[in-house]
Amino acid sequence: MSEQRNAAVADVGEHGLKKHDIKVSTVVFMIFCLVAAGCYGIEEMIPECGPGLTIVMLCVLPFVWGLPFGLVASELGSVRPQEGGYYKWVQEALGEFWGFQAGWWRTISIYIDNTSYVILAGGYAASMWDMSFAAEFALKFGMIFIFTAINIRGVKDVGIASTILSILVMVAFGMIAICGFLNWGGDAETASTISFQMTAEPAEGISDWFFYIAGGISIGMWMYSGYESMSTIAGEVANPQVIPKGTLITVPLIMAVYILPTIAGLGSLGQWEDWGTEGDCVGYADVASHFWGPAMGVVFIIVAILAQCSIYNTYIASGSRGFFSLADDNLAPPVLVKCDKKYGVPYISVLSVGIFNLIFCMFPFGFIIVLDVALLMASYVLVYISAMILRRRIPKEEYVFKIPGGMGFLTLICVVPICVAVFANFINGSDYYLGGMTGMITGPILYFIWRKRYGGLTKKDPEKFPTNKKTGLAVGDTKRLAILFFIMSIMNVIALVFEPWYEGWGTEDAWESGDYFDGILESTNVDTIVGTIQMGLYILTAVCAVLCIVFFAISKKVEPKEHN
Repeated sequence: MSEQRNAAVADVGEHGLKKHDIKVSTVVFMIFCLVAAGCYGIEEMIPECGPGLTIVMLCVLPFVWGLPFGLVASELGSVRPQEGGYYKWVQEALGEFWGFQAGWWRTISIYIDNTSYVILAGGYAASMWDMSFAAEFALKFGMIFIFTAINIRGVKDVGIASTILSILVMVAFGMIAICGFLNWGGDAETASTISFQMTAEPAEGISDWFFYIAGGISIGMWMYSGYESMSTIAGEVANPQVIPKGTLITVPLIMAVYILPTIAGLGSLGQWEDWGTEGDCVGYADVASHFWGPAMGVVFIIVAILAQCSIYNTYIASGSRGFFSLADDNLAPPVLVKCDKKYGVPYISVLSVGIFNLIFCMFPFGFIIVLDVALLMASYVLVYISAMILRRRIPKEEYVFKIPGGMGFLTLICVVPICVAVFANFINGSDYYLGGMTGMITGPILYFIWRKRYGGLTKKDPEKFPTNKKTGLAVGDTKRLAILFFIMSIMNVIALVFEPWYEGWGTEDAWESGDYFDGILESTNVDTIVGTIQMGLYILTAVCAVLCIVFFAISKKVEPKEHN
């Protein structure tokens, strides 16, 4: 009896967080849902970049963006398998302040990201069945309600749902690949529309190449992101080493699911100028319906909706644990660590995801992505930096999995995606940049408020994490705040120089970008929008510069000498 009691206690972590026996196969399906769940979203890349460049980017981005993070997440997950995942990795490497930034930016990114899947599911359904606004909202509400309820039951049920949905999606896209390759070259109706030109229009200079790459790079990076998300629930997995094993299996699987159906679809159906996710746009479902009959197209649309459900389901688990971990470290409202006594799930955090999604699910898809991409990339940069620091700090015998090639190769696969992230942040467009940087500034603001209010890591270990009594923050935090605002100021100055040249401000070509403002541009003076964004960049730059100077001056007065 005592042994059973001890086993039961071992299955329950701090705050009543319950552990589950999860298999490697389940992890593979969950990561598949977190990262991919099908090619949905790639349709937007094709007309923006051109079919040739889309295929090139789908083949290149895994090696400069997806695979490096998959390897880093596997290495850090093997040596530090704990609830909070990437947040805890950055915290150990860079400290409480930078750990909070990574945790906050990525968690908010997931909350926003999750909303996009609800929007896509509603969009697919509305395009097929011509649903009213009320009917579309009812579908979105039902999706949020059902999968929030599943998540409250625990990670094991999330894994079961992910497995079933992933198999359906893989089979569906496998069928699209088979259908496309069997009908390569199309029939009499489609043969004349098939073209694999490199870009959407001939590129005349480097700015044109930036423009066409920008048309798809943010979507491509988004499509290959999420490998770290499973790490946030490591504290609920009885054997957390199954997570890095599953990650390594998933990387090539996702590449195949993206690349093969896209090549097959373009090579059989063509019409690349008309691909998209809304209204009468062409998509993967049209490949099946055109060659195998309308019924197959309906089946594929149903699978498309289920695919969004599968991603949504797993991201509720990942995103909610981000706030749970922040609250556990006294860096967020303590109510977020409350766990259900029956299922051992942080139900308040889970409910917060559902409520957020319900509020934001009626916003346009493009608006949601604007806020998402920059926050995601900023948190990834901190994880890459942390991986290099922890490789030197953690004894080698503690690693269960280690990226081969030594410190030199690790540095290479970390520095390259950091450069890609910085490059993408500027070429995505001034609207994306301004929205993303505005989102990033919420990180230091909330840290300042919540660290002072809830006490941070000092409450757990006052000796290891001392508080500066003059500021109420951790010792050295005012200098860290100055550094962050300095980095943001430098980036903003670069943006003020780069964006006018890149977007052709002041010329008739300004803002021919296909951004989410396209509908507005038809009835609005372009110069007014560009001027508003430029003014926003000036204000943001000034605010960051002033805060940098203020916090630097404060640090000189209130921080101990070793921190100056």
